[in-house]
Amino acid sequence: MIKVIGFNGSARKDGNTAILIRQVFTELENEGIRTELVDLSGKKLHGCLACYKCRDNQDRRCAVKDDVNFCIDKMEEAQGVILGSPTYFTDVSVEMKALIDRAGMVAKVNGDMFRLKVGAGVVAVRRAGSTHVFDTLNHLFFISQMVVPGSSYWNMGIGREKGDVLNDEEGLLTMKNLGRNMAYVLQKLYS
Repeated sequence: MIKVIGFNGSARKDGNTAILIRQVFTELENEGIRTELVDLSGKKLHGCLACYKCRDNQDRRCAVKDDVNFCIDKMEEAQGVILGSPTYFTDVSVEMKALIDRAGMVAKVNGDMFRLKVGAGVVAVRRAGSTHVFDTLNHLFFISQMVVPGSSYWNMGIGREKGDVLNDEEGLLTMKNLGRNMAYVLQKLYS
């Protein structure tokens, strides 16, 4: 069965980023695709140490064993990956950046282990800076040789306080279309 793992890079577990990811999930689930949301909030993720032990070990895992490998395992098991982040000074949260850098390095030095998985970035934003966040998320997908579906607009929802994105009609429609497009691509690749 096809599965999509979503990572919420927000400090708010049930905030705007999670709401947007769940909007995508609804469309995926309507097509019979299993979903799972992982909150990075409260996880003590840190950046890559550039030790290159993942390259030397070739075990599809980060050599620092205590924090990011559970995410890499979930990414490897799933056919689709959603990375969601709020906009922090026009970039992703530090937890999301740590996941991108470390999972990306492990995947790259282990034969592009995410190749041909389907990836989508989702961004929550108060006002501006979201296109840079979207770009950062997409960098992992493109360097990993993943397939990236489009939507009817860039994958972002506007809102400041928890739940405000529910008032962004265009943002919600974008997530709905993203979910439909992602489901279509996943079914073409994995059914």
